[in-house]
Amino acid sequence: MRVIEITWLGHSCFRVKGKEATLLADPYDESIGYSLGKPRANIVTSSHPHPGHGFTSGVGGEPRIVRGPGEYEISGVFITGIGTFHDAEEGRERGKNTIYLIEMEDMTLCHLGDLGHPLSTEQVAEIASVEVLLVPVGGFSTIDATTATEIVRLLQPRIVIPMHFQTEALRFQLAPVDRFLREMGIKAGLSAQPRLSITKAGLSEETQVVVLDYRS
Repeated sequence: MRVIEITWLGHSCFRVKGKEATLLADPYDESIGYSLGKPRANIVTSSHPHPGHGFTSGVGGEPRIVRGPGEYEISGVFITGIGTFHDAEEGRERGKNTIYLIEMEDMTLCHLGDLGHPLSTEQVAEIASVEVLLVPVGGFSTIDATTATEIVRLLQPRIVIPMHFQTEALRFQLAPVDRFLREMGIKAGLSAQPRLSITKAGLSEETQVVVLDYRS
């Protein structure tokens, strides 16, 4: 049975572990407040070169580094990088951002990075196959809860995992995850879980929101 294990390491950083490869998305340095340690991975993706998303030297295991748009095949994992922007002014304020579509263990994940604008019709079409969506929801320097919810409704993934929101560890201001949960119609708070293990057969037909705990 093909299984993917997803662990949130804080901010926009996730460890995605399959049978043959481990991918680490958007590693950060300690300036933002979280402590990454020295995780090991075969593949590292960086949505943009800011300290909170591109600290690739903090990852052990001599990984292959993926930066920017393009198509990549590494250790049986297929990755498509899609060029977007970190703001709603076509990058004039904060620069570029890369969305990564990741095909692993017969499932498709999408990490939106620090997306700063609604998706275009063409971008929606490019990532329409997504089953597990990792979406920033904290606003200020990315899309906010309202725009994140609109993107979820356009893409209709099976699982949504929010990221890039306020926690006790973060040293700057973002909105809390509760705003996104309310926008999604979840009135009672979800209990955060330490990690998520998924299989293709176990994916629900309806969109489910899963909140992960970086302190696991």
